[in-house]
Amino acid sequence: MQVLPEGRLAYGMQLPVQSQSTIYAEAWEAGAGPDDLVEIARAADRSGFAYLAGCDHVAIPRRLAGAMSTIWYDPIATLAFLAGVTRHVRLLSHVAVVGLRHPLLTAKQYATLDHLSGGRLILGVGAGHVQEEFEVLGVDFERRGAVLDESLDALRAALGPDEYPVHHGKLYDFEGLGQRPRPAQERVPLWVGGSSPAAVRRAAVRGDGWLPQGDPRDRLPAQIGRIRELRAQSAVQSPFVIGAITEPLYVGEPAWDVGRRTLTGRPDALAESLRAYRAMGVDQIQVRFRSRGRSELIDQITAFGAEVAPCLD
Repeated sequence: MQVLPEGRLAYGMQLPVQSQSTIYAEAWEAGAGPDDLVEIARAADRSGFAYLAGCDHVAIPRRLAGAMSTIWYDPIATLAFLAGVTRHVRLLSHVAVVGLRHPLLTAKQYATLDHLSGGRLILGVGAGHVQEEFEVLGVDFERRGAVLDESLDALRAALGPDEYPVHHGKLYDFEGLGQRPRPAQERVPLWVGGSSPAAVRRAAVRGDGWLPQGDPRDRLPAQIGRIRELRAQSAVQSPFVIGAITEPLYVGEPAWDVGRRTLTGRPDALAESLRAYRAMGVDQIQVRFRSRGRSELIDQITAFGAEVAPCLD
């Protein structure tokens, strides 16, 4: 199962506009919409990005809306929309809170997305953190880790090649129920998000990849070492993709304040800094560019693909 180019540091990006937490959203995104998403997705597709990612929240409680906002596009609808205007880039849910839905429902939606996109889905999953979402949907928030563990097992079956998948577990039990279309991929990649000890263990033992949740560079080597240790203990030998979320980036010398944490400068200097992730054992980096509008973001995407990416290896 070759998800990313072998032997290279792949690069992908979380889509702007579709989620607008104040932690990372730029001011211009508040007035943006579908046309902006289309042009940005096409630019990433042209520029060799490995994936585009979309987040998952059903509803945001008032107590969190000031920081998180209530703008969270549905990931399946968004990624399916963008599948129709792109050709190569993969489509990642980062992350789907699959415990909020029955695995057969999740499988139906994402299998259809994979089928329609020609096998470009990567299903990123996570436990979730907004208690009110679980409560309103009748799901036990305190047991969300156990729910996700079994959901992963159930999704392995439901997204596999069998028209009539079988799963008998404590929470979910199904057999003799057919679902078509099947995914275009023989094995849909399941990447597990989160940086807690439980999330890291879940990724290592049950996943095809790990999506850290904001681990800084100095924490990554220990986390990667733990994943390798857990996989060795469990005798798991299937391919595994280790990810990292980089610092904010700006290719070139900005003429405006991009923040002190942002990596800026010449393409070769940025590439040198990003190559450190590869040296740690990272397979793919998720990048986010500072920008003041769609045009500047597309310029950044294009410059990264043309000038930084060739120097990453």
